[in-house]
Amino acid sequence: MKRLFFVIFIFSVFTGFVFSIPLENLVSSSTAVRLRSGGGAIFETQLRNPAPVLLPRDNELRRLTSGIISSLEPNVLVEALYLYTKPASAAGASEGWAEQRTGVFNQLMAVSSMTGLQYYSASRRAMRTFYEYSYLVDGPDSRNRIPDPVFTSVPTTLTLYARQKDLTFGDNIYRYNYVTAQDAVYFTQDNVTALTIALIPVIGSGNLKTVMAVIDCGDSILIYAVSMAKALSVPGVGDRISTSFSNRAQAVINWFSGRLDNMFQPR
Repeated sequence: MKRLFFVIFIFSVFTGFVFSIPLENLVSSSTAVRLRSGGGAIFETQLRNPAPVLLPRDNELRRLTSGIISSLEPNVLVEALYLYTKPASAAGASEGWAEQRTGVFNQLMAVSSMTGLQYYSASRRAMRTFYEYSYLVDGPDSRNRIPDPVFTSVPTTLTLYARQKDLTFGDNIYRYNYVTAQDAVYFTQDNVTALTIALIPVIGSGNLKTVMAVIDCGDSILIYAVSMAKALSVPGVGDRISTSFSNRAQAVINWFSGRLDNMFQPR
């Protein structure tokens, strides 16, 4: 039996075979049941001494998140956890994730497709435009638009800059750092420019951090996102920012799910 496992291991190394991670290895059994029920994303918001409560059991994700919390000391934290179910043609095909991962990575690169994205505004009780425009630029101090990249194989690391104007925080530049692993894609986002609400700077440069992980679970893809901010300490601002973050997270999940739907469609 030991020899058989050794042969399988050697085969996986030299053929690029990737084993998916069972959902139950990443989250609690109750959370797994809740995610598989199809009830949508799970959200958690914390404004005082925030700490993640939905964080999957993934070493790289936990390293990224704990490092940011330690250095940023945020006073706003919003988490989102969502399970995307693959179509039957792709579900359970562990060996197919090597190819699926490239497609997933390219969907995350499609920053310009966020233009016109809609979200539900709780204050207005209506759908509202999230991003008036969204596109990549060629540097942190640039406004020169560049096309979304398309990769035939995923890079180990990548840094991109995006100009995105949303109706809550205005026109800003964000930095995206991507890291890939065999069974997952991770990225971190931070604001290069200060974020304002009604011309009031509420989040300084670099004080908004988001971590997102896309992890293969065989028949599904686990999506986790956490946004953390050190925001201006003014009564009511934290609540408004946390509500905005939740809306942003839901909008991004809807956007990314749609991109995955298109990716998995038969050609």
